[in-house]
Amino acid sequence: MSKLFTPFRAGALALPNRIVMAPLTRNRAPNGTPTPLMAEYYRQRASAGLIVSEGTAISPQGQGYADVPGLYSTEQIDGWRRVTRAVHEAGGRIVAQLWHVGRVSHVDLQPHHALPVAPSAVRAHTKTVLIRDGAPVFVETSIPRALDAEEIPGIVRDYAHAARFAIDAGFDGVEIHGANGYLIDQFLKSSANHRSDDYGGPIPNRARFLLEVVRAVIEAVGPGRTGIRLSPVTPANDIDEPHPQPLFEYVARHLGPLGLAYIHVIEGATGGPRVREDRPFDYDAMRTAWRSHGGDGAWMVNNGYDRALAEQALEHGADLVAFGRAYIANPDLVERLRRGGPFNTPDRSTFYGGGAHGYTDYPTLADAGGQ
Repeated sequence: MSKLFTPFRAGALALPNRIVMAPLTRNRAPNGTPTPLMAEYYRQRASAGLIVSEGTAISPQGQGYADVPGLYSTEQIDGWRRVTRAVHEAGGRIVAQLWHVGRVSHVDLQPHHALPVAPSAVRAHTKTVLIRDGAPVFVETSIPRALDAEEIPGIVRDYAHAARFAIDAGFDGVEIHGANGYLIDQFLKSSANHRSDDYGGPIPNRARFLLEVVRAVIEAVGPGRTGIRLSPVTPANDIDEPHPQPLFEYVARHLGPLGLAYIHVIEGATGGPRVREDRPFDYDAMRTAWRSHGGDGAWMVNNGYDRALAEQALEHGADLVAFGRAYIANPDLVERLRRGGPFNTPDRSTFYGGGAHGYTDYPTLADAGGQ
């Protein structure tokens, strides 16, 4: 049997296979509250070894896109309970991805139309999604304001509170979103962090916020139920770091002793090339830095994987492989990978916003008489 389909234990998470459904923003949670339709969407994909939920805002300030879910109100927790119950009844496991977008937001999405917050008042030249006249539209992000140092502990607490709410809502664990140019990544990378205090400048200062968040979440829900997502060289959301190798090896060394269930690494440019010629990066060295400092959880890889690449990765040090876009159109992706296809083609026009079409109506092999 291919290693891809063998069981694996990541911290407290006992997984039946090594195929992970990556987080996928779908903008189908009006007012930030998960719906029964979302419960069906995740239930359909419960054969994954692990589902990582779509990015879920830890606070109203953490919201950056219209109709994405949150984990800070009673209604949201109740909505997520429907989702986790559906996944568990179908035999699956699911963790909540904890998300604060930082500067990747718009005043129309912020409480009282306030400016988004960021390490520094540096605008992200990227777009977000608003709903206007019932339809999703892409708009430029707003200029952020720089966080005062006194505000940062409150955001760290928001991560911990959201982690506790996730467990209350029935999630099996949490993944801290530290990738793709959102708040934690903004603190890490020098293109977005121009601070001169204890959270800016040298690598230890820029990594401080990430490590404070991780320790707070671990204290809230335990290390065996905590993972983190990192993207050393992605340019997503107008983020950049000219010297990623020493930065992320430092991060890996300091995550090592904390006992995380897994580290989820996006290789290359998110949703793009797996190798950036202008930002070469040695992922094996990063993994070695983590392992040599006590990191004994799972090493999860992500970005453009098919079965052949996934099997190669598992033979060369990876433990889990995340699949993203393929899961949009193939709810039974595990079985399709096992058989070598066929694979449904996703309808890009239905990725963000809408209803069941392009969300829960993709056929399975069983629907096609394949079983």
